[in-house]
Amino acid sequence: MSSIPQHVQIIAAVIFAVALLHTFAAKQFERLSHRYPRHAGLFHLLGEVEVVFGFWAIVLVLSMALLMGGSEALTYAESRNYTEPLFVFVVMVIAASRPVLRAVMALVNTAAHHVPVSTPLATAWLGLAAVPLFGSLITEPAAMTIAALMLAPQIFRTAVPEGVKYFALGVLFVNVSIGGTLTAYAAPPVLMVAAAWQWDSAFMAANFGWKAAIAVVINATAATFVLRRHLQTQATPAGGEERVPLSVVAVHIGLLAAVVLMAHHPVAFLAIFLLFLGFTQAYDKHQSPLIIKEALLVGFFLAGLVVLGGMQAWWLQPIVSSLKPLALFMGSLGLTAITDNAALTYLGSLIEGISDESKYMLVAGAVAGGGLTVIANAPNPAGVALLKRGFTDETVGAGGLLLGALGPTAVAAAAFLFL
Repeated sequence: MSSIPQHVQIIAAVIFAVALLHTFAAKQFERLSHRYPRHAGLFHLLGEVEVVFGFWAIVLVLSMALLMGGSEALTYAESRNYTEPLFVFVVMVIAASRPVLRAVMALVNTAAHHVPVSTPLATAWLGLAAVPLFGSLITEPAAMTIAALMLAPQIFRTAVPEGVKYFALGVLFVNVSIGGTLTAYAAPPVLMVAAAWQWDSAFMAANFGWKAAIAVVINATAATFVLRRHLQTQATPAGGEERVPLSVVAVHIGLLAAVVLMAHHPVAFLAIFLLFLGFTQAYDKHQSPLIIKEALLVGFFLAGLVVLGGMQAWWLQPIVSSLKPLALFMGSLGLTAITDNAALTYLGSLIEGISDESKYMLVAGAVAGGGLTVIANAPNPAGVALLKRGFTDETVGAGGLLLGALGPTAVAAAAFLFL
């Protein structure tokens, strides 16, 4: 960032702060679209949480073009790494496909019928606990997509009280954030430091994974208890009742696994995605409409966060490097609410001589706070995109999410600190 003038970095920080405020005001823009129908299109656009960071990233690049020149602004934009937004887009579309969802739902229903509680209660618990933990294998974005589509017709309905839905949403976001820590590749904030600090999956399971699993079970159990009077029998995912052949399911799951294995190689996983698109066209009678629009919006959101977040190191890194281990945990927990937790741990990985205790505290705080806001963890925008229709004005309020996630976040933080 040394080549970027200081006044441009300050302007970038101001734009980042405005974008954060915009996420909290998104619900108000949606209400303005109903109050002023003449400009409903503009207000509805500004009310889409997934649009916020992409919109303000464009403002930042245009500002840089005016202050530094167009070529310098483009050079900065092109220097950013967009692998994560591309990966989340691809994995969302494939994980939400009808064959994959049917396979997961079949497993969940089979497990639910062997649990000594009512089936709706069991499926809700499995969606909030088992699927987030499964994210350690299939990556967090895939787990978020599957869990959101599973739980949407059962929990995130207009008939369920808003406070209950926000609590369930907070549990889902926190559990996905910490549920990916059983391996070294599934959670974005872990991925940022795993190679630099030589953390493999065995290390993650021994130091983070079992603690996360306990917190996930506690959070899911609490949420299911609160939801017990509002649950309804799980609906079949959209796409009709026709049985999907096992061969088609196997191809979809195989392509999803290939994308996960190639998560760090965009050329490879985009090629696999094109193959997936061709296969869905060839066997369209076994498919539901792909969630291209929702996934593109999430990718746009994350790409905007990459552009905006890349200009915040000048004030974030000194804070991270100056804190003692316990203060670092609390600081990481709080800072992840206003910046992507993967960006936060990446900055930590650049600090020379950081102690092992500080490494643990940084990552633990980052994953524990991953459910506090939409931007805190990369999969969160995917959850918002898929679940927002069940909320008032079809918008997830930042304040409601923050309140709903406080309890689950405290459970996760306690697990990492005291177990």
